[in-house]
Amino acid sequence: MAETGTPTGKEPEISTPPAPGGRSKDEVALEMMKFITVTTGYGKSTGSAGFSGKPQARTPEEQADALLELFERCRKVMNAG
Repeated sequence: MAETGTPTGKEPEISTPPAPGGRSKDEVALEMMKFITVTTGYGKSTGSAGFSGKPQARTPEEQADALLELFERCRKVMNAG
């Protein structure tokens, strides 16, 4: 059915605009964490970034802890600025 432009009594919900800058500091910190993990292999168990000859064997729990720690560090950087 075609829209006539007449009010129906139900107004569409209008979302609030994003905060200035478009994204929250936590979202930016998450993007920063993703960038670091992809480019350096941070938190992976099959090796490490750099010139180390020994692969580091990490459990899934250790990997998760490392990623959470990195996210917290990224949040601190974003909140400091």
